[in-house]
Amino acid sequence: MQSGAKPIEAGWQQKLQACGQLMRVNKPIGTYLVLWPMLFSLWIAAEGIPPLNLLFIFCLGTFLMRSAGCVINDFADRKVDGHVKRTAQRPLPGGRISAKEALILFFLLLVTAFILVLFTNSMTVYLSFGGVALAACYPFMKRYTHLPQVVLGMAFAWAIPMTFSATLNEIPPIAWLIYTATMLWTVAYDTMYAMVDRDDDIKIGVKSTAILFGDLDKIIIGILQLLTLIIFIMVGLQLSLSIGFYLGLTVMAGLFAYQQHLIKDRQRDACFSAFLNNNYAGLALFIGVVIHYLTV
Repeated sequence: MQSGAKPIEAGWQQKLQACGQLMRVNKPIGTYLVLWPMLFSLWIAAEGIPPLNLLFIFCLGTFLMRSAGCVINDFADRKVDGHVKRTAQRPLPGGRISAKEALILFFLLLVTAFILVLFTNSMTVYLSFGGVALAACYPFMKRYTHLPQVVLGMAFAWAIPMTFSATLNEIPPIAWLIYTATMLWTVAYDTMYAMVDRDDDIKIGVKSTAILFGDLDKIIIGILQLLTLIIFIMVGLQLSLSIGFYLGLTVMAGLFAYQQHLIKDRQRDACFSAFLNNNYAGLALFIGVVIHYLTV
């Protein structure tokens, strides 16, 4: 009995490991990049004291939706990932999980996230369908447009209007200002990410802003970063945020400058490091708004 159980147990362990890799459990950077703007907006919507239930719902929801996005992305790219150096070892091209199993995992993650949002209000529930649509269609955009990073930015920032609707039962104009800044910032750092795969993407016909921008990539990323900072300054002025917020924003600006240094030669590893560095930029911005509410 024991000898017969081991292969079954090993098989399930391999499937679970493959599911974890599909969800990027071992690579949480994407979760962090969604988490910091979400927390930033939740703190502002709740004026520094977010309800614990909403904090739990949105933190767990961030993890679930980012994981779902990764799963559907790998499903969409299952026939091309094997031709890209960075993605060749992913579970689907490696045959460690089937396309059907990946779709089942995707829907399980969506259902779990939807159950969470049911504990908010009707406006937030309605908004959640927009988030699902953006997450589901993003991976397929790279087949038809050079602007999939814009769709990703819209998806990554969608938690922002949801935090305001869940907290205030309305979406004030300031929420859309934060949404716009986050979307532009996402396009900037995901273009850095796309620069890593640009040569491979050109060969296999996958589109991205890195390909679209061409030799102007660094300049356009810089413009997007500058616009991000300007809009966040507008947010600070409209909300009368204190010096703590601007200190966080200054750190973000310094990290943006460092990222420009990293991508100056368009080296793969350096571009990927610049992408990863945005985690600290988001953390700095969030810490800045927390300091504001702790000191006023």
